[in-house]
Amino acid sequence: MNQSNRLKLFVMMVLEFFIWGAWLPLIFTYLPSLGFSAGEQAWILNAFPIAAIVGMFFSNQFCDRNFAAEKFLAFSHLIGGVAMIGLAFTKAFWPFFGLMLLHCLLFVPTMSIVNSIAFTHMKDSQKEFGLVRMGGTIGWVLATWPFIFILVDWDKVHAANTHGFVGWLGAVLSSGLTGDKLKAATAWTYVVAGIASLALAGFSFLLPHTPPQKAGAGGGEKLAWLEALKLLRHPFVLVLWLVTLVDAFVHNCYFNWTGSFLGADQAAGGVGIPGNWIMPVMSVGQIAEISTMFILGATLKRLGWRATMIVGILGHAARFAVYAFFPQHPALIILVQILHGICYAFFFATVYIFADAYFPKDVRASAQGLFNVMILGVGCLLANSICPFLGQQFTANGVTNYHGLFLIPMIAGLVAAVSLALFFHPPKTNVPVQAGH
Repeated sequence: MNQSNRLKLFVMMVLEFFIWGAWLPLIFTYLPSLGFSAGEQAWILNAFPIAAIVGMFFSNQFCDRNFAAEKFLAFSHLIGGVAMIGLAFTKAFWPFFGLMLLHCLLFVPTMSIVNSIAFTHMKDSQKEFGLVRMGGTIGWVLATWPFIFILVDWDKVHAANTHGFVGWLGAVLSSGLTGDKLKAATAWTYVVAGIASLALAGFSFLLPHTPPQKAGAGGGEKLAWLEALKLLRHPFVLVLWLVTLVDAFVHNCYFNWTGSFLGADQAAGGVGIPGNWIMPVMSVGQIAEISTMFILGATLKRLGWRATMIVGILGHAARFAVYAFFPQHPALIILVQILHGICYAFFFATVYIFADAYFPKDVRASAQGLFNVMILGVGCLLANSICPFLGQQFTANGVTNYHGLFLIPMIAGLVAAVSLALFFHPPKTNVPVQAGH
């Protein structure tokens, strides 16, 4: 792959994940501030996994068979970006849910499409994908860290009457917004995400041309998603698909619970991190992910598919173990966020590379979508539905038993790692398996 295309694919990943990173971390606290009930919040949060499941059966089929991938990307981000901007000015449930669902139905399939575009133009996906996908991690970090300075109560900063840059900076970093001011400022995260989406819509026309893939020889106009599902007949593909579901559930437990865990006072069982620092603390993992992506190719060649994925799953289990047993050590809690790089790159990114190596070319985008159904769909749906219930079960008198709560995803991660070790046995050579055999 030439340097020009590599740079374009890198920027594509930056913008793709900037969009998601701009709005996702704060939505768990923003929705309650709008007065939405728990059920209404669940519907809005589950728009994303619902879109992942729907996209598997419709959007990816269209891209695989009928449209150049870069044009599909442009259309999706144009309409999805307008919907995202509309969310900033929407306070009622049904319009908010409708716009979020519209955005997600268009955005979620593009997460498979950008992978498909990248893999199509790579000569050695094991070596090159980690470097290109690192752009997505940088995009997420770029979207979260500026809010340290955006979500600031400037009245408090001015009232502090500090002298010198150091004093001013200290006042800014310690003056996070609260209440209605925070609610109003958080709405602008949707504007930022929407603008990034529109930018990617325009940039898509600069991406290398990726034509639609027709059905394989003698296959007629077979449904791409159906051909991808047929690959589950192979035991090693089915095992990986089910393990991906478990790991996706564990991964989304992290997003559901970590924000409240970090922000809760130590007397209430939490860590006591200041509110305007919660997003940056959580993004430490994305920063670590950048360096992990650099070594992903070498790790795959040295350890192989199975061992690399197992290490990624165990990263989740280790992080929840630290949460469960050492909640009163803020420095350790912040440090353990570094494991996110291992969790994502060594499992999820590796799954995408594996799908590119083992799935036939004519259903490759839908093959990516097959695993996205678990990573972004069913796993997320289960977590968003179960986590609030579990949180209530482990909370009494305003104090959450985080120790017991975090043991659940920790044990689930360990079970997934053991299952992969025992039952995942892919062929030795990366020859694409066929759906009907």
